[in-house]
Amino acid sequence: MPTDVPSPNHYGAVECQPEDTRTKQSRYFDPHREPYQPRDRRNGWQQGFLPIAALLGSAVDVPGQESRAPSPCWSDSTTKPAKWQRMTKDAAKEIYRQAEDFERQTRQPGRQDGAIGRNGLAVLRALIFGFLNYKTGQLDPGYESIAKRGCISERSVARGLVKLKAAGVLNWVKRCTPIIEAGRCILEQLSNAYALLPVSQWRGYRPTPKHSPPPRPEPGTWGDHPPLPDAITAALIERREGGTGRGFIDALESDPGNPLANALARFGRALGIAETPAISDMPA
Repeated sequence: MPTDVPSPNHYGAVECQPEDTRTKQSRYFDPHREPYQPRDRRNGWQQGFLPIAALLGSAVDVPGQESRAPSPCWSDSTTKPAKWQRMTKDAAKEIYRQAEDFERQTRQPGRQDGAIGRNGLAVLRALIFGFLNYKTGQLDPGYESIAKRGCISERSVARGLVKLKAAGVLNWVKRCTPIIEAGRCILEQLSNAYALLPVSQWRGYRPTPKHSPPPRPEPGTWGDHPPLPDAITAALIERREGGTGRGFIDALESDPGNPLANALARFGRALGIAETPAISDMPA
């Protein structure tokens, strides 16, 4: 039996083998069609996702296709100019002093940092004393500049900024600017615009008086003032040091609650001691 004649199956029907029309052996072959390219089963699923990847912005990593944004900047950046708030140097120093006080208040026993932390204080010190323009209020250094000024790493700068923002001490706005590159307009990332917030917005801070009086020294310790002498002892000191008669009488009358000193003062006035120029030569 010829091989090209279809043979009946066990049901009696004649089976027809499918013919591949893409090969030259087929009588239905079209020489003007594109050459046949075998499909790679490993990359076939990626080929089906090409239209979806194009719509989703290269969500699927397809070899040979770039997956970067058209503008290399943060999505929440703004092109609007920053509105700077002027601040005097004394006001900036007071903010840093209160930030140190805030850190002392919130540092718990056994913990390394408080609400601001060491990195936060280093970043704040660099911003206030290194980059803040006291006349215009401009404050927009980069991470690298803050790290050099504060003697810390850029990762520590990022951690310090997070602590300052969470405590309500500092806030910033991400900025970008449009530029022309290769005939198209793209957005270029700029440094952040920072702003020092008032103490009233700090979370959990209890302000302390700027010039609080120092505590009184305990009795008997260094710095404790000796008690003042009584009226009679003060009068004797006035007499011993060659004071006038009026000073002697005034010392006796300095304590109205001492009856003996008041009686001696009245007796001295009766004798005319208050009018004498000096009592150093009087007999004791």
